[in-house]
Amino acid sequence: MEITKLFESNGAHKDEDLTNESYEFLCSLPKEKGWRTQNLYLYQGFWCQPKEIQATISAQNHFQAQDSDIMVASIPKSGTTWLKALTFAITNRNKYDLTKYHPLLDSNPHDLVPFLEYKLYADNKIPDLSNIGHPRLFATHIPLGSLPESIRSSKCKMVYICRSPFDTFISAWHFVNKIRPESYGPLEIEEAFDMYCRGVVGFGPHLDHMLGYWYECLAKPDKVLFLKYEDMKENLCFYLKKLADFLGCPFTLEEEKTGAVQEIGNLCSFKNMKELEVNQKGKGAIADFENKNLFRKGDVGDWVNYFTPMMVQRLANVMDEKLSGSGLSFKVF
Repeated sequence: MEITKLFESNGAHKDEDLTNESYEFLCSLPKEKGWRTQNLYLYQGFWCQPKEIQATISAQNHFQAQDSDIMVASIPKSGTTWLKALTFAITNRNKYDLTKYHPLLDSNPHDLVPFLEYKLYADNKIPDLSNIGHPRLFATHIPLGSLPESIRSSKCKMVYICRSPFDTFISAWHFVNKIRPESYGPLEIEEAFDMYCRGVVGFGPHLDHMLGYWYECLAKPDKVLFLKYEDMKENLCFYLKKLADFLGCPFTLEEEKTGAVQEIGNLCSFKNMKELEVNQKGKGAIADFENKNLFRKGDVGDWVNYFTPMMVQRLANVMDEKLSGSGLSFKVF
């Protein structure tokens, strides 16, 4: 089939630069309308954009995890940028004096902890990762079951962060309306919410995504650390020490006495990162989006300003159905 006809038959943009083979594969997958692309496709149980599927397959075929690797995993808009910054700062704290210079002051966290699917294996690239220092830090939104086999079978560490589905939806909705093609018009909240509750959203259903990593954490607590955004906002120092312990680089008593834990928390705070020039004027940390779009409020409970009672009840029902018996729960403020 000609490349033009493949585009037309899949409803994907011609400028997405997918291979003919990828388009033919897309023809076989269920599809639905996307938030910021014409279609999402159901791949291995999750809804993804065409380029995400292609990059995921490339990572599955080529990425070789090492036992010392660290993988930051998450659902979009659930604290990923923050966790990347914290993980980088903790694991590299002996390399950089916070009173003099730190890479986070002039680099976005997504540049320091690159995504498998958005950077390393995007656009048909197969990167050479042999010269990266240890521990190697990577990130992904890929669901657990679709990760490269070497990640799951090696001793590499995975740190997963999730957020209340209520706040995750509002954050994602705002973000998409900033980056959505103008020709599509604004994404109305009612339409977005219906798709969200049905699970038809990037790397959704999100609750299934969470549960995959949640059960893996319960089965392999030495391999997967499962964090909640709200818990970290409430008691950051506690969770920074827990994160450092899990990653094999615990804070010493001397570091705790001299305020090293708090210094890292301050360096990576939402307020500090949002005000940095690289995040005010920079571009390209993820795809070709402006970095400032990655920082909105970072608040807990902002959803109350947008949800109707019917929306609250519908999403609460979805959560009850999906999470029942799992042991995973979220507070509804």
